[in-house]
Amino acid sequence: MTTEVRATDREMGSALGGLTPTQLKVLEGVNSGLLNKQIAFDLGIAEATVKAHMTALMRKLNVHNRTQAALAIQALRAGN
Repeated sequence: MTTEVRATDREMGSALGGLTPTQLKVLEGVNSGLLNKQIAFDLGIAEATVKAHMTALMRKLNVHNRTQAALAIQALRAGN
Protein backbone atom coordinates (compact mmCIF):
# COMPACT_ATOMS: atom_id res chain seq x y z
CA MET A 1 0.00 0.00 0.00
CA THR A 2 2.83 2.40 0.78
CA THR A 3 4.31 1.80 -2.67
CA GLU A 4 0.96 2.68 -4.26
CA VAL A 5 0.78 5.92 -2.29
CA ARG A 6 4.31 6.89 -3.31
CA ALA A 7 3.54 6.15 -6.95
CA THR A 8 0.42 8.30 -6.71
CA ASP A 9 2.44 11.11 -5.10
CA ARG A 10 4.97 10.93 -7.92
CA GLU A 11 2.23 11.01 -10.54
CA MET A 12 0.57 13.95 -8.80
CA GLY A 13 3.88 15.79 -8.54
CA SER A 14 4.53 15.36 -12.24
CA ALA A 15 0.97 16.45 -12.98
CA LEU A 16 1.53 19.64 -10.98
CA GLY A 17 4.56 20.33 -13.12
CA GLY A 18 2.30 20.08 -16.16
CA LEU A 19 -0.03 22.82 -14.96
CA THR A 20 0.15 26.26 -16.52
CA PRO A 21 0.96 29.27 -14.32
CA THR A 22 -2.68 30.37 -14.44
CA GLN A 23 -3.89 26.88 -13.53
CA LEU A 24 -1.55 26.95 -10.53
CA LYS A 25 -2.99 30.32 -9.46
CA VAL A 26 -6.52 28.95 -9.81
CA LEU A 27 -5.52 25.90 -7.74
CA GLU A 28 -4.08 28.19 -5.07
CA GLY A 29 -7.39 30.04 -4.96
CA VAL A 30 -9.29 26.79 -4.59
CA ASN A 31 -6.89 25.70 -1.86
CA SER A 32 -7.58 29.00 -0.07
CA GLY A 33 -11.30 28.28 -0.17
CA LEU A 34 -12.20 30.96 -2.71
CA LEU A 35 -15.20 30.69 -5.00
CA ASN A 36 -14.71 30.70 -8.77
CA LYS A 37 -16.11 34.23 -8.88
CA GLN A 38 -13.55 35.42 -6.32
CA ILE A 39 -10.68 33.70 -8.13
CA ALA A 40 -11.81 35.30 -11.39
CA PHE A 41 -11.86 38.74 -9.80
CA ASP A 42 -8.42 38.28 -8.21
CA LEU A 43 -6.88 37.10 -11.49
CA GLY A 44 -8.75 39.58 -13.68
CA ILE A 45 -10.33 36.87 -15.83
CA ALA A 46 -13.89 35.72 -16.49
CA GLU A 47 -15.55 33.19 -14.20
CA ALA A 48 -16.06 30.93 -17.23
CA THR A 49 -12.28 30.98 -17.77
CA VAL A 50 -11.72 29.90 -14.17
CA LYS A 51 -14.14 27.01 -14.75
CA ALA A 52 -12.23 26.01 -17.89
CA HIS A 53 -8.95 26.08 -15.95
CA MET A 54 -10.54 24.00 -13.18
CA THR A 55 -11.70 21.39 -15.68
CA ALA A 56 -8.23 21.20 -17.23
CA LEU A 57 -6.33 21.01 -13.96
CA MET A 58 -8.69 18.42 -12.47
CA ARG A 59 -8.14 16.29 -15.55
CA LYS A 60 -4.36 16.69 -15.25
CA LEU A 61 -4.43 15.86 -11.53
CA ASN A 62 -6.85 12.97 -12.13
CA VAL A 63 -9.33 14.21 -9.51
CA HIS A 64 -13.09 14.59 -9.78
CA ASN A 65 -13.84 17.74 -7.81
CA ARG A 66 -12.28 20.88 -6.37
CA THR A 67 -12.08 19.42 -2.87
CA GLN A 68 -9.95 16.54 -4.13
CA ALA A 69 -7.75 19.02 -6.01
CA ALA A 70 -7.21 21.07 -2.83
CA LEU A 71 -6.50 17.95 -0.78
CA ALA A 72 -4.00 16.74 -3.38
CA ILE A 73 -1.99 19.96 -3.27
CA GLN A 74 -2.06 19.96 0.54
CA ALA A 75 -0.85 16.36 0.65
CA LEU A 76 2.02 17.13 -1.70
CA ARG A 77 3.05 20.14 0.34
CA ALA A 78 2.98 18.09 3.54
CA GLY A 79 5.19 15.46 1.88
CA ASN A 80 7.82 18.00 0.80
